Amino acid sequence: MLLGGGVVGIAAVAYGAGLLMNHSDVPKGTSVLGVDIGGGTRDDAVEKLDAAFEDRMDEPLKLTVDGETVSLRPDQAGLRFDAQATVDSAAKSDYNPVSVIGSLFGNERVVEPVMPVDKEKLHAALQRAAGGAGSVTEGTIKFQSGKAVPVYGKPGKGIDIAASTDAVTRAYRTQVETGSSTPVNVPTTTQQPTVSRAEVDRMLKEFAQPAMSDLVTVQTDAAHKISFSPEKSLWKFLGVKAQNGKLVEYYDQAALQELYGDTFDGVLITRGTGQKTPVTVQDVITALRPALKSETNRVGTIDTDPS
Repeated sequence: MLLGGGVVGIAAVAYGAGLLMNHSDVPKGTSVLGVDIGGGTRDDAVEKLDAAFEDRMDEPLKLTVDGETVSLRPDQAGLRFDAQATVDSAAKSDYNPVSVIGSLFGNERVVEPVMPVDKEKLHAALQRAAGGAGSVTEGTIKFQSGKAVPVYGKPGKGIDIAASTDAVTRAYRTQVETGSSTPVNVPTTTQQPTVSRAEVDRMLKEFAQPAMSDLVTVQTDAAHKISFSPEKSLWKFLGVKAQNGKLVEYYDQAALQELYGDTFDGVLITRGTGQKTPVTVQDVITALRPALKSETNRVGTIDTDPS
């Protein structure tokens, strides 16, 4: 009984000594990815982590996609090492007797780093990377002097977004921990173009061909008007872009403004507020749209007093 009581007493003294020695924000012996951050304040611990990993946290990851290497910036891909949250986790007191007494003998307390992943941002970054490295050809329409040319999509290889997420997340942790930037071989999959052949044909018939069929004029009145021809100017500002599997018309506003120049200088439009303001490129586009889609009425008029 005396021996048992003595052992308990010694353990109690050791436990108390351990608690006393660990009287700090971050318990002594605490480490994160091999870096000792224990025995001091939270700010001290954050500074130690920043000093150890700052150069590695924003280092671009290298991805190998179907034999081609592309870069992925962690800050643009939703990947980060949160030093403050890691220290907050490490600063939680551990009252486990084994841990407390073990700290007297130099036992290490390993804390996992907090590395949150914004999956939506990561998926978007991987899709951008796939666009640079993949071989999928998207359906579209190209405008050239005097004509609209259909471009039909073709299937090809691209990054398997779902399967790549874990691989990239693990690679980022390894890079932060070791400083290694070995290229990550991300899986690929056969992908189909999002814009179908039928969609290209639809847009060609409904917009591109009518738009390029003849001269089109935009005006406010007889003294302020300008015409655009398929051969010399229309193709310079017309375009289409993909949007959720569909093609929508697109206008290069800078090119259009350069083409009509000072045509509408001095013309004022009475807005809904009663204020009179100059003609804008959006006013020109609004008047052009119905004229471009018509093969009979090729004149678009900007209404200067819509009220």
